[in-house]
Amino acid sequence: MQIKHLLLLIISLGTSLSLRGQHQEIHSPPHLWKGKKSVAEDSTSLLFAFKHGKVHGNLRYFFMATENQDHLTDAHANAMGGGLFYETAAFKGFQMGVGGYFIYNMGSSDMTHVDKYTQTVSRYETSLFDLADLANKHDLDRLEELYLKYNFTKSSHVSVGKQLINTPFINLQDGRMRPTEVGGIYGELFPGKKNKLEGGYLYEISPRGTVDWYGIGESIGIYPNGTNVNGTKGNYKGNIESKGVYLMGYTHQLPRGNSLKLWNVFVENVFNTSMVQWDIKQQHWVAGIQYTQQQAVNEGGNEDPTKTYFAPSQKSRVISAKIGYENTQWKTSFNYTRITAEGRYLMPREWGRDPFYTFMPRERNEGFGDVNAYVGKVNYAFSKVPLKASLSYGYFQLPDVKNYALNKYGLPSYTQLNIDLSYEFVDFLEGLELQALYVYKANQGETYQNEKYIINKVNMSNYNLILNFHF
Repeated sequence: MQIKHLLLLIISLGTSLSLRGQHQEIHSPPHLWKGKKSVAEDSTSLLFAFKHGKVHGNLRYFFMATENQDHLTDAHANAMGGGLFYETAAFKGFQMGVGGYFIYNMGSSDMTHVDKYTQTVSRYETSLFDLADLANKHDLDRLEELYLKYNFTKSSHVSVGKQLINTPFINLQDGRMRPTEVGGIYGELFPGKKNKLEGGYLYEISPRGTVDWYGIGESIGIYPNGTNVNGTKGNYKGNIESKGVYLMGYTHQLPRGNSLKLWNVFVENVFNTSMVQWDIKQQHWVAGIQYTQQQAVNEGGNEDPTKTYFAPSQKSRVISAKIGYENTQWKTSFNYTRITAEGRYLMPREWGRDPFYTFMPRERNEGFGDVNAYVGKVNYAFSKVPLKASLSYGYFQLPDVKNYALNKYGLPSYTQLNIDLSYEFVDFLEGLELQALYVYKANQGETYQNEKYIINKVNMSNYNLILNFHF
C-alpha cells in the first residue's frame, strides 16, 4: 500500500528531526513546555522580574496515516510546528506568562476530501490542523498562553487568563500537534503535605485541533455531533447556551502511596459530572476503582430537544477498575470499565479525553452507554537505554450501532491493539525525543453492510511518528 511505503520513507528521514512524547497522563502536571520548573526567587523590582524571566521553546514534527479496508479512502498528514513561551520571574508573588504556536501543513492529503462511498472526511488527520476549517492550510498559528499568576507559596498559586490545565474531564489530550487550552481563573492549593485543592471557573476554550478561542457553549459541537437519542442527526453546534464551567477537585494522599480523589464539574445550564477515585498501592501491587455519575442541568443546553447536548431523560453511571503489578522496569495492569444502560456517558470531546482506566489512544467511550470494556496494558522501560515500550489490547463491547439512545457515534463493538515505542535522547542530542505509535482496530459488531460504520472506526490501521525537540 502507498501509505506503508510513505511511512517507511518518513521513518528513514525522521532520524534527523525532533519530537515530543505524547499522551501525557491526566494526573501529570500540565507542562507543555518542559523547561517550566518552579517559581523563581521573588525579585525586588519589576524590571528585574522581566529581565530574569525564562524562555522555552519546542519544535515538532508529526506524521500520521490511516489505512482503511478495501476501497475506503486512506489519508496521511505531515505537520511541522514550533512555539515559544516566556514567563517572568516572580515580583511580589506575581508572574506573567505568554506563549504561541505555529503549524505548517507539509504535503498532506486533502483534508476536505469526501469519501464517495460514505460521504465522510478523514477522522484523525484533520485534528492536526483546523477542524473548524478543513481547507485552512496557512492560518494555523494560535496564542497558547497569556496569564497572570499569583504564587501564595512555591507550590500554591492562582492564575487568570489563557492557560493549561490537566484534570480528569478537561485536560490536554495532547496526542496531536498541540493540546486543548482553557481561559479562566484556576488555582491549586496545598493545605498540608497530604492535601491538594484545585479548581476554578472557565469562560473559554480553544480545543485541540483548532485555531480560535470559543465561549463554553460555542465550544461544544466543533467536533462531530453524532446522533440525538431518537436517531436524528445531532444539531447542537452553535445551539448550546452556557455561562461557563465550574470545577473543583480534592486529592488526599493516604499512607503507603494510596490516594483518594474527588471531582465535580458543573457546566452551567448543560450538565453536572461527579467522580470519586481510590488508588491503592501495596508493595509492587497496584489497584484502583473509580465511580462517575452524570445528570443534565435544566434542558441540557437547549429547550429544543433536537438541539440540546445532554438529553434530560438520560443520566449516566460509570464504574472503572484496575489491578496490576509494577516495579522499576515493568508496569502491567488489567482494566475494566462498565457504563450502565441508563444513558450515554457524555463529555465534550473538544475538552479532553476519557479518565477511565481502560482508555487507549485513538478511541474513546464517550457518547456510549451499556458498555463493557476490558483492557490489558504492559509497559517496559529498558535499563541501559532511554527506551520505553508499551503494548495494550482491549475488547470494547458496545450497543448496536442502531441503538441511538446508547450509541451516539455509530461505532460497533471492536478490539484494539496499540504498540507504542518512545526514545529520549541524552548527551549531545539532549532535548530530542521520538515516539512511534501503531493502532489497529478490528470490528466485532454488526454493521448492516453499511460502510459508514466502518470507515475510520474499525478494520483500520493508524500509524504515527512524532519527533520533538525542547529547548
